[in-house]
Amino acid sequence: MKVVSLSTRHSVAPVATSEEAALLRALARDDEQAFAEIYQRYWDELHAHACRKLDCPHEAEEVVQDLFVALWNKRHSAPLIQQLNAYLFTALKYRVIDCLRAQAVRQAHAAAPPTHAADCGTEETVAVADLAAALAASLRRMPNHARAVFQLSRLEHRTVPEIAAHLHVSPKTVEYHLARSLRLLRGCLREFMVSVLLLAMLNA
Repeated sequence: MKVVSLSTRHSVAPVATSEEAALLRALARDDEQAFAEIYQRYWDELHAHACRKLDCPHEAEEVVQDLFVALWNKRHSAPLIQQLNAYLFTALKYRVIDCLRAQAVRQAHAAAPPTHAADCGTEETVAVADLAAALAASLRRMPNHARAVFQLSRLEHRTVPEIAAHLHVSPKTVEYHLARSLRLLRGCLREFMVSVLLLAMLNA
C-alpha cells in the first residue's frame, strides 16, 4: 500500500482509550479512513522525534513512512495494541536504531582505506554470516517459551502487554522469559566473540 502524505496535519493530542480502541478496531476491518486518521494524528510528532535522533529529515521521513506501512500490513492484529502512542514510538525507536547502525556502517566504509576495500567487504560479509549463524544457533538453544517471547519482543517489536495477550500469559511471565532469553543470548554470543578474538590473534 502506498502511503500518501495528507495535506492537513496537526500535533498529537491526548486520545481517549475508547477512541483509540475504536480506531484500531476499524483499522483491523481494512478501514482506510481510520488509518488516515492515525497517520494524520501521529505523523508530525513521530517525524520530529526521528529528525532529532537521525539529524536527517529525509531519512527520518523514510523511517516514519516505513513504520506506517508496517502498521497497515499488520492492521488485522491492531486491536491487540494496548496504547497506540506507546506502540508507535517503541516501533519508531527500533527503526531509528537500525537506521543509525546503517549510517555507522556507511561511515566506516567511507573511512576505510581504498586499497583494502575489497578485502574488508569480504571479511565483513563472512563476519555477518558467522554472527547470523551464531544468533540462529542461540535461538535454537532457547526453551520454546523464551524463544517465542524473544522473537515477539526483539524481532516483531511488540510490547510486554501485547506479548502477554498474544501468548495468553501474564506480563510477569513475559518479563521472566525475556530476561531469561537475553541472558542465554548473551552467553552464546560471548562464546562466539571469544572464538572470533582467538581466530584474529592466530591470524595476526
